[in-house]
Amino acid sequence: MSESQNIEWKSTWRDEYLKWICGFANANGGRLEIGKDDNGNLVGLDDSKKLMEDLPNKIMDILGIIVEVNLHAEDGKNWICIEVESHPYPVSYKGQYHFRSGSTKQELKGSALDGFLLQKQGKRWDSVPVPGVTTKELSPSAFDYFRKKATQTQRLDKAVLQEDDHILIDKLHLKEKTYLKRAAILLFHPEPEQFFTGAYIKIGYFRTEDDLRFQDEVHGPLFDQVEKAIDLLMSKYLEAAIRYAGINRIEEYPYPEAAIREALLNAIAHKDYGSGNPIQIKVSDHGIIFWNAGQLPEAWTVDNLLKEHPSIPFNPDIATAFFRAGLIEAWGRGTLKILQECQNAGLPTPIFAYDPSGFRIEFKKRSEKRSEKRSEKKSEKILELMKANRLITIAELAESLAIATRNIEKHIAKLKEDHRIERVGPDKGGYWEVLDTIGD
Repeated sequence: MSESQNIEWKSTWRDEYLKWICGFANANGGRLEIGKDDNGNLVGLDDSKKLMEDLPNKIMDILGIIVEVNLHAEDGKNWICIEVESHPYPVSYKGQYHFRSGSTKQELKGSALDGFLLQKQGKRWDSVPVPGVTTKELSPSAFDYFRKKATQTQRLDKAVLQEDDHILIDKLHLKEKTYLKRAAILLFHPEPEQFFTGAYIKIGYFRTEDDLRFQDEVHGPLFDQVEKAIDLLMSKYLEAAIRYAGINRIEEYPYPEAAIREALLNAIAHKDYGSGNPIQIKVSDHGIIFWNAGQLPEAWTVDNLLKEHPSIPFNPDIATAFFRAGLIEAWGRGTLKILQECQNAGLPTPIFAYDPSGFRIEFKKRSEKRSEKRSEKKSEKILELMKANRLITIAELAESLAIATRNIEKHIAKLKEDHRIERVGPDKGGYWEVLDTIGD
């Protein structure tokens, strides 16, 4: 046997072990066995009789809870088992809140404590009311966006969508009495960061693990953030290959847009906005990573996400608004959609990872070596074209190589950085100087 979520062994009693009892009460309950070593071997207690008298009163006086304290005898040795039930209300030890997680005890602080206290009250972070903010302060364009999307999906009655903003907020259950909920401010306020630090998205392009080349930040209402972030990723950060089907020009991205969108919506719905940390998207030549501070739903693991079961988002009011707008299909379906889209595109299975700091989804390209070789080959062709025509424009390069101009610009930036070309003169009227010629 070994210590686990619901059992802890101590060879002797110390008053500081009241913290462990507090942790069990705030989690799923458990038992503290006194008179056993760290491996669960019986060592016995010399003061078991006195402890049986003192412990129930001490636990009641300091923690304010009643527990079951039982005396056991084995092989002529006494030991005590303290049975602790999970409590529906928060239990504190001298103003501290402890929580049993796995086989360890943690003191809850900051956003973790806020989330715990809200959960015990039957609330989520995004459902907390915010005084002093009115519907008039919300963004008209965010409401317009929501109405347009909801009309297309028909997940709200047309009559509701025709109501004014005040009634629409009520119908979406984004108010508590006369106060707007945090979700309403995040979804519709033009500057949610006035209220919640880190309520934005940060996107960066990395050449290596620590070599950030350029980055963008996406601010505003969450509805705006979704569309702006997707547009930036698809137009600036992800290199598209171009092919033609007859006369039709087709851009093919390294990852399915539907999977990228689901990963972003997942990060927004599950983010812990009390953490003060923005959603982070890390793009490189090898893959793309979405990270958000937050927690998986209680009793869930990463493996659960890969099975066909619904999950409860960390911010259900935000997720419900996304569902009404047609941005998501249903709770718990986003992960399955990501897996299916990547499978259909012939991509490796995305990596889903979770640790105490947050949740991460990582997409990988089909073949990193093949991608690098393809990129090198395009750069060599650009050099050849520049050598043949020093006055060639970016638009002409894009047309000759059948790739987007933004991708030509990325290749040119790398060639400059590697000192293989330089621009002589202004953008208009200047020319390209090839420093590393091809074929000589």
